[in-house]
Amino acid sequence: MFPDLNSILSSSPDNFREREFILLSDRQADASFLIHHYLTFYLRARCKVCFLGLVQSFSHYSVVSQRLGVNLNQAKEKGQLVFLEGLKASPRVLLNEDTSDTTHTFDYLRSPCAELRGLFEFVCNSLSQGGSEAGGEPWAPPVLIIDDLSVLLSLGVSAGAILDFTHYCQATVCSQLQGSIVALVRCDDEEWDEESSSYLLKALTHQCSLSLRVEGLSTGYCRDIHGQVEIWRRGRAEENQRRVFQYKVHDKGASFFAPGTSRAVL
Repeated sequence: MFPDLNSILSSSPDNFREREFILLSDRQADASFLIHHYLTFYLRARCKVCFLGLVQSFSHYSVVSQRLGVNLNQAKEKGQLVFLEGLKASPRVLLNEDTSDTTHTFDYLRSPCAELRGLFEFVCNSLSQGGSEAGGEPWAPPVLIIDDLSVLLSLGVSAGAILDFTHYCQATVCSQLQGSIVALVRCDDEEWDEESSSYLLKALTHQCSLSLRVEGLSTGYCRDIHGQVEIWRRGRAEENQRRVFQYKVHDKGASFFAPGTSRAVL
């Protein structure tokens, strides 16, 4: 969790907006540090979290979260965190070595017309169960975190199927359960067609309530500044602004500083 970013967004684990769809994206940079921020943020906020880890192992997220002061193993043991390790499960499904319920969750890997119904059902089952802490106090509103959506394109899932998935997740998690969604989309291609990550990012931008876009510096590599983050929140006219902050990632967090010029969204 990064205090500088919390200050910029006027949020904290004790005071944050519900029913958010937070879209993270990057181009010629790496926005993974924002995934770690939101994972530790919502666990500290006592939210029930369903994490779809499609690109990294659980141990990777665990090591980074430990540096940020959050123990993922403890969160799993007490039922606060449900972690789907796609990187580990996918090969077994493709090779028909898995006969558990996981096969249904990853049915898009073997379907000639890939859809994400099984993945959506996994999310619903994970977050609809609710649960409570050891003392009996219920968890805060649930959160779905996806790292990352764009990898599904390379696995043969169409952009349309991904957008259907996020739409139904938004209706269930944000509207029905009063929770939030955090999703990452990597946008490294320059093509513009209906199956490109650029198209997916553009479409998701219309769905989200908050967008954080990470980009490299136009001047190239810099030791003291790793890139910039453009932040945009959908809302009233005075909120509908794009703000740019430079950032630097370090071992136990990230620093945000030197805001760029804000400009209105037309």
